Amino acid sequence: MRAFAEMLDRLALTPSRNAKLTLVRDYLAETPDPDRGWALAALTGELSFDAAKPAFIRKAVESRMDPQLFWWSYDYVGDLAEAVSLVWPARPGANREPGLAEVIEGLRSATRAEAQGRIEAWLDALPQARERWALLKLVTGALRVGLSARLAKQAAADVGGVAVAEVEELWHALHPPYEDLFAWLEGRAEKPSSEHPARFRPAMLAQAIDEAVDFARLDPADYAAEWKWDGIRVQAAHEGGVRRLYTRTGDDISATFPDVLEALAGEGVVDGELLVMRDGRVAPFSDLQQRLNRKTVDAKLLAKFPAAIRAYDLLQAGAEDLRVAPFAERRRRLEAFVAGQGSPRLDLSPMQPFETWAELAALRADPPAGDPQAAEGLMLKRWDSVYEAGRPKGPWFKWKRDPFLIDAVLMYAQRGHGKRSSYYSDYTFGVWTQDALGQRALTPVGKAYFGFTDEELMRIDKFVRDNTIERYGPVRSVRAEPHAGLVFEVAFEGLQRSTRHKSGVAMRFPRIHRIRWDKPPGEADELAALERLLQRMEAR
Repeated sequence: MRAFAEMLDRLALTPSRNAKLTLVRDYLAETPDPDRGWALAALTGELSFDAAKPAFIRKAVESRMDPQLFWWSYDYVGDLAEAVSLVWPARPGANREPGLAEVIEGLRSATRAEAQGRIEAWLDALPQARERWALLKLVTGALRVGLSARLAKQAAADVGGVAVAEVEELWHALHPPYEDLFAWLEGRAEKPSSEHPARFRPAMLAQAIDEAVDFARLDPADYAAEWKWDGIRVQAAHEGGVRRLYTRTGDDISATFPDVLEALAGEGVVDGELLVMRDGRVAPFSDLQQRLNRKTVDAKLLAKFPAAIRAYDLLQAGAEDLRVAPFAERRRRLEAFVAGQGSPRLDLSPMQPFETWAELAALRADPPAGDPQAAEGLMLKRWDSVYEAGRPKGPWFKWKRDPFLIDAVLMYAQRGHGKRSSYYSDYTFGVWTQDALGQRALTPVGKAYFGFTDEELMRIDKFVRDNTIERYGPVRSVRAEPHAGLVFEVAFEGLQRSTRHKSGVAMRFPRIHRIRWDKPPGEADELAALERLLQRMEAR
């Protein structure tokens, strides 16, 4: 556990992507099997332990120390694993430090009744708070060390000097602790076979366009344009009678969308956008969220939120791999493929004709009729581009619409997680309205936890601590009056009506755009401004 704990600790404190990549690569290169394979599984989210729950951990620590003292500690620290690792009152005994593989194999075989006892014994045996923290992060599945699954796979690929796309294409045919993967990466065995039905193909991604630079050097005749639809990017595969649905990072979400997979009659692999659609129109993203992150769905949910794929690309038709064909050819084949399916669960993302960049800019400012918030912007794809995994420079660009901006007032702040667990970094903000007595009052309209620098975070954290008026566990209510408070300029992608929010509106993808230390809270926006904006969107 020591090497694993040290790696997690350093990852949590390292902001640099390349430094994180080096840390994981060195760990995987230096650590023997099976520990490194189990660590890779943990970092990529491939491990879960049904028998180990956070409630077990709280129960265990409360049985060994005063519960109120623990909750004060937890409230101050803001993170369960960190709080328990610091205050854990170990019992002396003939304890031996467990290895990473021992912990994982022990939890996989444990019943719920056995899990708590094993976790307590391991906590007793680990001498350092860092190791106890790593253990608790592992068993709860909440690593939160700022490392994506793809970056962990990149680190594994770097061990063998291969492209990360090769590891990604193998991934769903592999199983932890990945001894066959490392044997290949280290030249001790042949490459594992990727020829399994309905496997994931690593996705091709687009670069953000720089209008001032790119339009001056690019020829519009070389590019096709289509809307960037506001759902989640997916890949639907039907091969050898097997159907699978993946996110763009390769997560298998087939069980959540059986209705979509049933629509794939012909064999092939489609790249597209997963949406909720009714009568051919794209529903708000919040409707799709009702289907996401569920292990199973019932008939009621399937009927209420009918999902579909709007197809962008065709990666395989039957047994023919089309990724090496130019986009113009893949598009022609895609149109025939979608027409042959004959299902409302699969339609085609239409091309948007243009001749000049000025025409494209006008198109970008005019979202699809009837779906004013359905498109986030435009995608540009070279007609001659092959389908290349990763984010190659030049063939594909994304040109997102400019965000909406409002001035809102900070109302509540909550501690973050991981390296932010000691800072108030999650913010609820509101705009002005009138209460039942006709007095000016704030109503919450959104939450955000990014869009600011570390220096700004420390300054906001100090403001929260200096201006707290009430406490609710890890949440603080801050002073927010017309002449005293903090104003955020908030950027967001769209609005929709919501019965779940007191304000009656919900923001799409809100984030802090600027901190208005100079602006009195009384000059922030009113709810009526958001309602007018929503009415204009609905009228389009």
